[in-house]
Formats: sequence, C-alpha cells, structure tokens
Amino acid sequence: MRLDQRYSGNVFILSSDDYEASKAVIYGMPMDYTVSFRPGSRFGPARVREVSIGLEEYSPYLDKSLEDITYFDSGDLLLPFGNAARSLDIIGEYVRGVLNDGKMPVGLGGEHLVSWPVIREVYAKYPDLAIIHFDAHADLRESYEGEPLSHSTPLRKAAELMGGKNIYQFGIRSGSREEWAYARENINFHPFEVLEPLKKVLPELAGRPVYLTIDIDVLDPSCAPGTGTTEAGGITSKELLEAVHAIARSEVNVVGCDLVEVAPVYDNSEMTQIVASKVIREMLLGFIK
Repeated sequence: MRLDQRYSGNVFILSSDDYEASKAVIYGMPMDYTVSFRPGSRFGPARVREVSIGLEEYSPYLDKSLEDITYFDSGDLLLPFGNAARSLDIIGEYVRGVLNDGKMPVGLGGEHLVSWPVIREVYAKYPDLAIIHFDAHADLRESYEGEPLSHSTPLRKAAELMGGKNIYQFGIRSGSREEWAYARENINFHPFEVLEPLKKVLPELAGRPVYLTIDIDVLDPSCAPGTGTTEAGGITSKELLEAVHAIARSEVNVVGCDLVEVAPVYDNSEMTQIVASKVIREMLLGFIK
C-alpha cells in the first residue's frame, strides 16, 4: 500500500502534495457496514473535505494558520464494501505505515468501529497511550446482536487491549445498563459533560501520548443532525471547540486523532459537515507541533 498516494480527488483545504514533508496525514475511512440505525457515514469524509473550502485558513482561537503547517490528505482509503474485517485490516495497515514514517494520523470516518484498528496500531507504537473519547454513546458492548465487529464495540475492544483505566470518556449519555456498569467500574467515566471534567483530567495526562477520538454525535442534534444515531442532550459546537483547544494547550502529547460518524444525507443544511470541518482545522493547528 502506497502511503503517498491520493486515493480520491477531494482534499482538505490547503493540504500539501508533499507526503514526505508533511507532519500529519489525513485519511478517510468510508465504512458504515455495521451501523445499527441509519447508514450513510461512509460519505462523511468526502463531504467534510468538500465543505472545508468555506473555512478561513486562520484560526483566531489559536492564532495559527493552515499556511503555517504541512499536512497530506490521502483521500478515502479503498475499502471492500460490506467486508468489515478486511476493511479494518486495510485501515490498520495504512495507519501503521503513517506511524512508522513519524507522522500523525488524522482519520475521518465512517462509523466508529473504524477507530479500533487505528487505536490498536497507535497503542503498538506508544504502549503508555491514553485515549480521550468524546461521544454520546459508550461503545463498550462486547457485541451487538451477536456481532463483535460493531460500531457499538470499539472502546470495549480498546479497554480489553490496553486497560480501561487508560481510557477517558466524556459526554456519554446513552448505552445499555451493562455498558454503564462496565464504564463506572473499568473506565475513567465522565458522562453527560465534556469541558469541565476534561480540564480536571488533563493535568494527570501531562507528558503522556494521547489519542483523541470524537464521535460527532457528542454534539446535541440541534448542532449536528447529520449523524446515524442522534441523541438529545448533547454539548454545543462551542464547547467541543473549547475542549479541543484545552487539549491543544495542555501538556499532553497528541499522537493521533479522528472524527467519525458524520452522515451528510441527514443534514441538508450542512451544519454537521461544517462543524466537523472546523473541528478538523482546529485539531490540525492545535496538535501539529
């Protein structure tokens, strides 16, 4: 698999053609084969890129511009439609190569299961890894309807791999009774809220490698209706941006990140896509050093 190849035409605003000079690599994971409610997130990565053209290159929050950094956008990886296991292998293989080249992976999903092979590869490189997870859903099931490869299972898989006390969950407001019991016992679990508990946690993560995974449905549906499983009672886009900035200004070492579950078909206004695109800009500017 060629790492410097562009797999589709759309690219994030101001992305470079120079893979070797880039410090980060954006890549799309267009998979939504295991969703339990509404499909469509496989179209999210392409549309998030397309609406990025409406962004300013400059972030007044961070006083940095995309012109100041160099990052490559591979486009969407070519995944075999309907074959979840093989798709996850392809994602993991690609991310392993990016990490081996000393670059930060910045993933666009796709359903949340696509984060699992990425976390596995990042953990292989950084065995003291911590995960920060923003989501409406705990994603801590062992399986869904008997299927372990499900968008409901990636954080459970991560917990079993690296230990649940290395995972910090924020904004969770939905899940089974069993998931909530598991989270309270095994995870650093901060349901319902994001920014304030995050601020308290960040000092204890100082110096550690951190992977940030954001499910767009951590936002209230009024801010982000374009997702497969909306859940009332979420945070605002302002709070999500503030949370990303808090991480960027902290002493943690962000070694990778992703944003998943944007499903453009459910948001003709494109609010969801536009919010997601801005969050990606802030992660690029905040995390690329």
